[in-house]
Amino acid sequence: MRSLAIRHRGNEIRTGAAVAEIPAAGRVFPTRREERADKMIGTRMQAALNGQITQELYASQVYLSMCAHFEGEGLPGFAHWMRAQAEEEREHALRIFDFVNDREGQVSLEAIDAPPSGFGSPLEVFEEALGHERKVSGMIGDLYRLAMDEADYPAQVMLQWFVNEQVEEEKTISDIVDRLRLAGDDKSALLMLETELGQRTGDPETGPAG
Repeated sequence: MRSLAIRHRGNEIRTGAAVAEIPAAGRVFPTRREERADKMIGTRMQAALNGQITQELYASQVYLSMCAHFEGEGLPGFAHWMRAQAEEEREHALRIFDFVNDREGQVSLEAIDAPPSGFGSPLEVFEEALGHERKVSGMIGDLYRLAMDEADYPAQVMLQWFVNEQVEEEKTISDIVDRLRLAGDDKSALLMLETELGQRTGDPETGPAG
């Protein structure tokens, strides 16, 4: 079989009639996702979900900071509950992380703000946690509306899980706030609730258990 002569010129290799370009030094090749013009997730949806990953990781840090506060106050039951909540928020972030990757999107991790560190009584801490969850519920609602505007049905299905999760999150923490208010200055009632919350178990996939 006759071999073709190979001639070099600039950044090209010529083999007979065929021409193959050699990348110039330092050239960055596009990733598989960058090469696709028909990605399964829209640019706006991708950016919004990346932002929510950051918010979920921030929430994890907030709960971990609350855990540290309760540890310092000698309330290990409340600390245990907050630590479990911190892990749950991290699982939420990973759920969105995996969804973006599964849709051939590009995950972009952003800087996370430092969480607050000064907290008051157990009632004040759980009231702050409830306020935070209500804020997150609003964010999830915004994401769901965007998914509807984009006609992104897979995102709507994924976000419906978060809608249901937030209803449960708010209900759980709201119940704890109510019980703390009823306990008032009764240390026995407070310690009873603290012991109860220290028994928290639960799968992050199914939500919190009191």
